[in-house]
Amino acid sequence: MKIGRLLLRLVVGSLFFGHGTQKLFGLFGGHGLDATANMFETLGMRPGRRNAVAAGVAEAGGGAALAAGFATPLAAATLTSVMLTAINRVHLKNGPWVTNGGYEYNAVLIAAVIALTEVGPGELSLDHAFGTERSGPGWALFALAAGAAGAAGAHYLAESQPAPPAPPESAPDASTNSDSSAATETQEAGATQ
Repeated sequence: MKIGRLLLRLVVGSLFFGHGTQKLFGLFGGHGLDATANMFETLGMRPGRRNAVAAGVAEAGGGAALAAGFATPLAAATLTSVMLTAINRVHLKNGPWVTNGGYEYNAVLIAAVIALTEVGPGELSLDHAFGTERSGPGWALFALAAGAAGAAGAHYLAESQPAPPAPPESAPDASTNSDSSAATETQEAGATQ
C-alpha cells in the first residue's frame, strides 16, 4: 500500500502541478497567463487575470503539496475547489463523459484526492516525516467541504463582478452617408435622362 499511495500522489500531484504551470507560465505546452485570463473572462470568471492566477497557483501549489505528501487535507481541499469550479463553469452542461467535454475526469481527480486524504499520504511523505499527518473520514469530509466552500466563493466573487462594458456601436459616418446619397441621386438623375 505504501507504493500505491506514493504512486497515486506523484501522478495526480505532478499532473496538477503541470496544469497549474501551463496556466501561469505557459510551460508544458500551456497558453500562459494572458491567454488563460482571456479564457476565464469568457467563462464569466472576472477579473480573468486574478482568477487565472488563483487557479494556477492552486493547481501548482496544491499539486506540489499533494505529490510531496505535505498538508494533504489542505492540498486536497484546494484541488477540489479548482475542480468543482471547472465542473461548474465548463463541464457540467456537457454531461458526465469526457468525450463530450464532460466532468468525469474532474470527478475522478476529486475522488482521488479525497481518498488520499482519508487514507493519509503514507510513510513516504513529508506529513509522516514531520509527524503532521492528518487522515481519516473527518479530514476527508473537511477537505471536501472546504473545497466546495472555495468553489462557491469563487463563483460568488465572479458573479459579483460587473460585466465588462460592451464595445461602443460605431455610428454611421455622416460624410459617407451624404456621399452615397449624392451618388444615388446622380444615378437616378442619369437614369431618368
